[in-house]
Amino acid sequence: MRAIVVGAGIGGLAAALSLRRAGCEVTLVEQTARFTEVGAGIQLAPNATRELRRLDVLDAVVAHAARPSHVSFRTWSDGAEICRYALGREAEEEFGAPYLLLHRADLHGALAAAVPAGSVRLNTTVIGIDQDDDSAHVTTATGERLTADVVVAADGIRSPARQWLFGKDEAVFSGTAAYRALLPSDDVTDLNLPPLAAWLGPDRHFVHYWVRRGELLNVVAVFSTEATAQESWTARAEPGEQLRAFTGWDPRVLAVLERAGQVLRYGIYTRAPLTRWNLGRVTLLGDSAHAMVPFQAQGAAQAILDAAVLGDVLTDATPADVPDALDHYARRRISAATSMQAASAQAGKDFHLPDGPQAQARNARMAAHAAEHRFLPQAPAWKTDVPDRQPEP
Repeated sequence: MRAIVVGAGIGGLAAALSLRRAGCEVTLVEQTARFTEVGAGIQLAPNATRELRRLDVLDAVVAHAARPSHVSFRTWSDGAEICRYALGREAEEEFGAPYLLLHRADLHGALAAAVPAGSVRLNTTVIGIDQDDDSAHVTTATGERLTADVVVAADGIRSPARQWLFGKDEAVFSGTAAYRALLPSDDVTDLNLPPLAAWLGPDRHFVHYWVRRGELLNVVAVFSTEATAQESWTARAEPGEQLRAFTGWDPRVLAVLERAGQVLRYGIYTRAPLTRWNLGRVTLLGDSAHAMVPFQAQGAAQAILDAAVLGDVLTDATPADVPDALDHYARRRISAATSMQAASAQAGKDFHLPDGPQAQARNARMAAHAAEHRFLPQAPAWKTDVPDRQPEP
């Protein structure tokens, strides 16, 4: 079995490893000339770290990660704790894998290091994908034509492959944007911050957590906006812009934002849910299939789960089996990923409720749930397992 994976982000790298584990010969095609350190913090729940263990990269990821004991939800103006949930040893014992916080580049680096260098083609831009009954083909910007039994398009939120397969549809601005920054731990030690916290306020929420074994504090300050914001990893905020946007918030939040130095600003985009991800021998994976707002911290996890299921359905498959196997992959993943898209969007609305009866009711619901349950409301999804072989119902 020959496979081509288009895009060497987290989803594409996980797919390459999962397909190699399934016995495929994999070529990973990436348009950038080299891997660089982009992005900031990322959270990985046990549903993702369990699969990283199967791919034999969990130890490498853990070496760069922080392990939070709990997550704390707080009110925006005075920092009063609404509720907290266990994330440390209790969660690991319950779900069979750890909850980790890390820099996106560290996760990407661990995955990339596990893919044989000979399988990766950097500086290669894909300009077309087509197929016939027997094989699928990828055409590059230099005119080269690569052939495989299956093509996996992990080419991101603005996926050209999605358009080639299913027609034009654009990424959708979510109505939210965010400031983000990384601060050395020594700069905020005096603030006595929780290991992972979300501060909730009208049209705003503020998240912070440790990455790189606690050496850096990752900060994400989200705000609602009607003005379309640029989607960028590198666009800089104006000096002091983040402080003006969060005027009146708890002094600890303002202290973090003031000490942040250079702050980046980016718009948050999504894609409309699809009813199918695959066509013949070609399928979508990760953000190209189900880009979502990050308010359940499940975007990367869902891409990793896609990769796990894809490898599962192609284990022991022959080239003739590929179209049916991709049908099975999509059936097993579309419902879960679409539900997580919706849950993430709803979380953003809940986090941004105005002060008064609505926010009070939300806080009461959260406190009641936490009093009855040890783990986050989305924790049942953490039990979702991808066995080595799962019979199709």
